[in-house]
Amino acid sequence: MKKFLFALLLLPAISFAQSPATNVNTAPKTPDAPQFQFKEDSWDFGTIPMGTPVTHTFEYTSTGKNPVVVSQATASCGCTTPVWTKEPVPNGKTGSIAVTYNAAREGSFMKTVTVLSNTGDPKYLTIKGTVVAKKEDATPAQK
Repeated sequence: MKKFLFALLLLPAISFAQSPATNVNTAPKTPDAPQFQFKEDSWDFGTIPMGTPVTHTFEYTSTGKNPVVVSQATASCGCTTPVWTKEPVPNGKTGSIAVTYNAAREGSFMKTVTVLSNTGDPKYLTIKGTVVAKKEDATPAQK
């Protein structure tokens, strides 16, 4: 009897866990839904010296009937910092997301910024590059 009651109580939890997750940041798609178009969604910094932060600004244009509102931009690690346009961006106007990478370690990197907005779907921006050691001062020592 105890096993039956336990199974009966566990059944709603199992069915809830298996139901598809809903994303609270996803807005329903309508013809009037906000939309945006980025000029590019990835940026390659190339080779950068260690200890030198670098920034790229991703620009977007609002292309829907209603203004675009970016509610959050989250980096994949603490070495990357996004700063974005907080005000609603009306149709035809531009907004931006500036992404700064702190080049503290040598080696190649690829980082992602997840952008949440009222467009309904997350947008993923990518930065990459290679960090190299700074060249030592080539001034010869005085004798």
